[in-house]
Formats: sequence, C-alpha cells, structure tokens
Amino acid sequence: MSAVAGPIETASGQRVDPFAHRRRDVAIALGVLGVATILLFARAIPSGVHTTFELSGGSAIHVPSIAVPARAATLAIGIVCLVLGFAEYLWTANRHPNLLLGIGIALFALAFLTWAGKGQQIDTVGLLATSLVEAVPLALGAFSGLICERSGVINIAIEGEFLIAAFLAAMLASLTHHLWIGLLAGAAAGGVVGLILGVFAIKYRADQIIVGIVLDAFALGLTTFFATSLLNTNQQTLNSPSTYLPFGIPVLDKVPIIGPGIFDQNIFVYIVILLLIALQIGLFHTRWGLRVRAVGEHPRAADTVGIRVNSRRMANVILGGVVAGIGGASFTIGSVGQFQANMTAGLGYIALAAMIFGGWRPIGAVLAALLFGFCDALQFTVSVLNVPIPPAFLTMIPYLATIVAVAGLVGRVRPPAADGRPYTRE
Repeated sequence: MSAVAGPIETASGQRVDPFAHRRRDVAIALGVLGVATILLFARAIPSGVHTTFELSGGSAIHVPSIAVPARAATLAIGIVCLVLGFAEYLWTANRHPNLLLGIGIALFALAFLTWAGKGQQIDTVGLLATSLVEAVPLALGAFSGLICERSGVINIAIEGEFLIAAFLAAMLASLTHHLWIGLLAGAAAGGVVGLILGVFAIKYRADQIIVGIVLDAFALGLTTFFATSLLNTNQQTLNSPSTYLPFGIPVLDKVPIIGPGIFDQNIFVYIVILLLIALQIGLFHTRWGLRVRAVGEHPRAADTVGIRVNSRRMANVILGGVVAGIGGASFTIGSVGQFQANMTAGLGYIALAAMIFGGWRPIGAVLAALLFGFCDALQFTVSVLNVPIPPAFLTMIPYLATIVAVAGLVGRVRPPAADGRPYTRE
C-alpha cells in the first residue's frame, strides 16, 4: 500500500497529517547539521586554504583533481542544510522526508572531509573503495535479517552466524588451500545456525530474540575456545588462508571515479550487488516474494490460500543463515586472512540496525550499510590526514547511528505485521 502525501481525513472527519512529526524531526535534524557545519567547520578554517579531492584513483581515464576553497565550501554546505531544513518544515506534500535527511547527512560528511583535508589532498576513490569493502558484511547481514523478517522471524543470531562462518571458512580454506571450499563452508555454517534458530523459533515457538541472543553467546564462546586452543597453536596449517584478490569488470572498471572504487573489487562485493538485484526483484516482483511477504504480514490469510506458513518461514530462516554465512566468510577469506576471537565485534547487530534503517528493503539496507561503512572508512582517512580527532571517536559513530536507527529518531518504520509472532493453526 502506498503512502498518502499530505493530510488525510479520519472516520470522525478530522484531518490528520501522518508525516507531520517526521517532517518536523527531519527539519530540526537538518537545522542542527547546518549550524554544526558552520560553527564546527567553516569557522575553524582560515581564509585562502584549499582542499583537494583526487578523483582519478586507478582509472585509465585521467580526471583532474578538484581544489575547493575550504572555508567557502563548508559555509555554503551549512547554508544549504539550513535551507533544506526550512523547506522540509514547509513542504507538507513531502512523503519521503528521510531522503532529504540522507542528503543532509551526505553534505555534512562532505563538509567534514573538506575541513579535515584543508591544505591537503584526499583520495576520494580510495575512500569510496574502503567504504564499500567495510559495508560488505553489513549488507550481507542486513540481507539475512531482511529475508528472515519479511517472512515473520526475527534473526538476532546474525552475529553468531558471522562468527561460526568466519571460523570455519578460515580453517577449511587453510586445510584445503581452496578459497571456494572455505566460502561454501561459511555459507553452510550460517545455514546450520539458521536451521537451529528455525527449529526453536518456529517448531517449538520459543522467544525468537532470546534464542538469537543465546546462539550469539554460544557462537562467541565456541569460536573463542577453538581459536585459543586450536587455531593459535596451529597457525600455519589451520589459520592462514589466502584471500580473494580484487578483479576488475571489463569496461566498467575503467569508468572514472566509480570504476576503480566499485568494479575493481573482490568477489564479495559482486555477491552483494547480485544479491541486491535478486532480492529487490524477487521480493517485490515474483510469486516467491509475494508468498514470503504474505506469511510475514498476514500468516493466517496466507494459510487459507494454501501457503505452508511455517515451511516457508523455515526455508527463509535457513536461506538467511546462508547469506549471513557468506558475510561471515568475508571477514576472513575476503579481508583479514585469518580468524581472530570476536573479530566481528558486534557487526551482526549493526547489520540488523542497517536493515531497520533501510526500512526492511534491500536498497535501503545497502544504503544504510554504506553509511556505516563510510563511518568506518573515515578512520583510515583521518589517520592519514593527521586530524586531531581520536580514532576511537569515529569508531563509535556506527554504534551511535545504530541507536538512532533502532530508536526510530530518523522516522518510524513499520516492520512486517507478523514479525516475531509464532504461527499455529487453531
């Protein structure tokens, strides 16, 4: 059902604007971003200082770098944010206020980079590439949660699926010297954890959140024990897998700016792109997607037309586990090259927040994952530019964004109506 722009009339005849509170909150947030940009960045930059954005990267086509007057640019960005906030407050027909908020956040990030790189050069393509790599496990975890929750099962166990998949992918890839075996092992491990979640949550109707948290704790303890007692003592044979190397997509990797950043990556980035397309089409344009959404929104109605609700949910929970397992494998054979105890560091919960932040939609989940990935990538950029900001402060940003997303401070989003509710035929 599509949202209605502007005020609506209730049964009592009263006209109510369903987006008024969200527009007000977004307008305030944009105003805060504008004022912060002017006070924190524009005022702190001396006149005549420029920031240079390097745009060529590894592209075969040379793109000239852009040097912008840092103080004027940040001042202009602050003013634009204030104007957007004022416009959002007055634009009563806007039914997508979060779009303007996203633009404001992007402008604020640009102002931050302009301030941080004053008098220096910023590798824009490198920042884009690093953001994308950091977003990969978050996007895959968000896809896992989305597949499960669209069918009505809350998957808090993404963190546990990440850990066990990362552990097995590293160990089996090291033993066999085949990365594909490691990848398949990680996917299978995630599927098994998903199966366990499904058995307890669907068959025995246990509390889905508690089961997920227990599985996370079990995975953390199990992998930490074996990492300490097994992998660390046999590092060369059990915990030294190679990693997937980047490879370019012909023609696309030559596109300036986005080519080297997006189309010259390892296989996990391409898996995210393929899954994004498959889920976007599958969920909203196929019979499979219609049935998945039906059992997540109104399982009893789905049951009356012959859809096997619990079987469909079980299949989706296992499929979600497989996707999360691929995300877990990306930590070891896609990036670090070895397993370390608790190496996911709570990113499974960040992935779940990205799913909520994205409104239970594949495109939204990827955009949210990219936002969190950009926050992580900023740590490397800031360290290179010698900005007087503790790296630990930037490390906190994805977690703060998670709290904001889960609390609904960027606008309330509606989960599937039957999300987290076991189904029984009575």
